[in-house]
Amino acid sequence: MDDQTWMRLALDEARRALDHDDVPIGAIVVYEGQVIGRGHNRREIDGDPTAHAELLAVREASAFIGHWRLEGATLYCTLEPCAMCAGAMVLARLPRLVYAAPDPKAGAAGSVLDLLNHPQLNHRVAVTAGVLADEAAALIREFFARLRAQGQK
Repeated sequence: MDDQTWMRLALDEARRALDHDDVPIGAIVVYEGQVIGRGHNRREIDGDPTAHAELLAVREASAFIGHWRLEGATLYCTLEPCAMCAGAMVLARLPRLVYAAPDPKAGAAGSVLDLLNHPQLNHRVAVTAGVLADEAAALIREFFARLRAQGQK
């Protein structure tokens, strides 16, 4: 499958966050042609600031492989990762990230900073940006527009 097909699965995962009123961000980890990790934002329902889609997908993928190194895997995420998630990708030795929409406020894959390719870190992550970006950004915009209309944020 190609990057767009995998990203559609990440978007499906993002929509699952809407079931519990969380920001619709989704992630999947693909290894040897199969999804081995999935996650969607669960910060609100879990009351956990670290329950980001990417971290949940990385944890599940590591459990599947039986090791913390995710060599040979690709993470697909609907939003550019934050510094916490980008740091986890570096530590997991993830070789590749594909993300949809940029995050101009907190993106750590090139928008605000580029943690994934920082010259002083011991690992670099290849990044492909913008895959189905419009669809991912629209999902997030609609979520926040609904919250504002309800007077929540």
